[in-house]
Amino acid sequence: MSALEAKIDRLYQLALDEFTAARNTLAKSLTGADAALVKQLVKPTVVPWAVNQVYWRARPVYDRVLESGEKLRKAQIGALEGRAADVRAASDAHRRAIADAVREAEQLMKGTGVGKNPSDSRPLLTRVFEALSLTPTPPEPHGRLTAELQPAGLEALAGITPKEKGDGSRQQSLRLPSPSEAEIKSAEADLARAEASERSARQAWERAHDELLAARKALSELRIKN
Repeated sequence: MSALEAKIDRLYQLALDEFTAARNTLAKSLTGADAALVKQLVKPTVVPWAVNQVYWRARPVYDRVLESGEKLRKAQIGALEGRAADVRAASDAHRRAIADAVREAEQLMKGTGVGKNPSDSRPLLTRVFEALSLTPTPPEPHGRLTAELQPAGLEALAGITPKEKGDGSRQQSLRLPSPSEAEIKSAEADLARAEASERSARQAWERAHDELLAARKALSELRIKN
C-alpha cells in the first residue's frame, strides 16, 4: 500500500464531522494528480460511515459478515446445481453475522454521537451489510464506503444454470419481476396521473380564459355606453 493510500484510509477512520477538514488539509499538502484525487473523495453518509468503522475497529465481526455471505451464496449455488447444500444453516449463520455487525455499528455510533438514535438506522445498516456480503465485487473499497448499497437479489446468482431433471426439463426457478418492468409500470402510472392532471389544468385554464374574455367584453361594452 502506498503512503497516499494509507493516508486516505486514515481519513475514513476519523469521526464523521472531521472528514471534510482533514480531507482538505491532506489535499493542500499534495500536488498534481494526488491532490486532485483527494479533493474528489466523498464524505460518507451516516450509515456507510458506521459500516466503515466496523471494518476499521471490529474487523473480525466485519469479516464474519463477508465469510457468511460467501458461504450462503455457495450453498444457494450448490442447491441450484443439484448438489447437497444446507441453505437454511448458511442463511441462519449469515443473519447472525449481520445482526452482530449491526449491533457493533450501533455501538460505534452511540460512542461517537453520530446519529440522533442509532437504532433508527438498523434497517439501513442491515441492508448495507447484506449487500456487501453478497456482492462479489463491491463498488467501493472495504472501509471506504460512502453511499448506501442495495442488497443483491437473484442477480447474486447470475450465471448459474439450474440442474436439469431426469426428464430433461429444467427445474423451475423462482423469478421476481425485473427492476426494469417495475420501473416501467411505475413510470406509466406516473404518466397517466400527470396526463390527467394536465387535462384538468387545461380545462380549468380554458374556463378561466373564457371568463376573462367575457369580463373584458362586458367592461368594454359598459365603457362604450358610458
